[in-house]
Amino acid sequence: MPKTVLITGASSGIGRATAFHFHAKGWNVIATMRNPAQETELTGLDRVLVARLDVQDTASITQAVQAGLERFGCIDVLVNNAGYGAYGPLESTPLSRVRNQFDVNVIGLIATTQALIPHFRRQREGVIINISSVGGKITFPLGTLYHGSKFAVEGLSEALHYELSGSGVQVKIVEPGMIKTDFAGRSFEFNNDPAVEEYQPLVQAVFAALGPMTENASPPEMVADVIYQAATDGTAQLRYEAGADAVQLLTARRAADDAAFIGGMRANFGL
Repeated sequence: MPKTVLITGASSGIGRATAFHFHAKGWNVIATMRNPAQETELTGLDRVLVARLDVQDTASITQAVQAGLERFGCIDVLVNNAGYGAYGPLESTPLSRVRNQFDVNVIGLIATTQALIPHFRRQREGVIINISSVGGKITFPLGTLYHGSKFAVEGLSEALHYELSGSGVQVKIVEPGMIKTDFAGRSFEFNNDPAVEEYQPLVQAVFAALGPMTENASPPEMVADVIYQAATDGTAQLRYEAGADAVQLLTARRAADDAAFIGGMRANFGL
């Protein structure tokens, strides 16, 4: 009997690539997204249920989980992928957007996880894979909100790893580097007030540095393969790095103290 994975944020990028990857491996896939009516390719595949799930709408989470269980009988893996990046000077960011960043990247992830834990406990097995980022361990300038949310994902995932270990449920963290997705498009929000002149040289420096980084980004299919590995390797490994740049940055972070690493980052951004 095929196993079943539920993926949030499956309309594009890493989530979409992950849905196709698990399906190609013979899994049942519950591909969830905020606007399923706009999806055309995944809806045409057998063993795929496209369902509405907005991580800010707990009713939609419950309904998507129920629909998946009714269709496939069980869910074996949850991939918490939905999220976006809010960047920009903190002073120039409305509090409503601060709350939204954490509501989507942290509270929404928690709400979806809470919806699946009872099912995983009853069947005495399950894998929760939280998509963090290299940005959950290191920071870029102007990323106060995004990095804050991903640092939170790292911490809550590691603590939950202890909490659920006695229930047969595994918690995994995947840390992608720069990925060729629309993260810089609809999944990216930048807040800035040009009238606050003190921040504008930093804004210009960050955008100048990010351009070359995106040119060397890894494809989302590579991350999907790492997610599949995390779901199926049967080990207690907690963290999985995804992308050559992620491996390089995280290795450098572990090897350096704060002053040395931050000094290197400032040099990379021309600060």
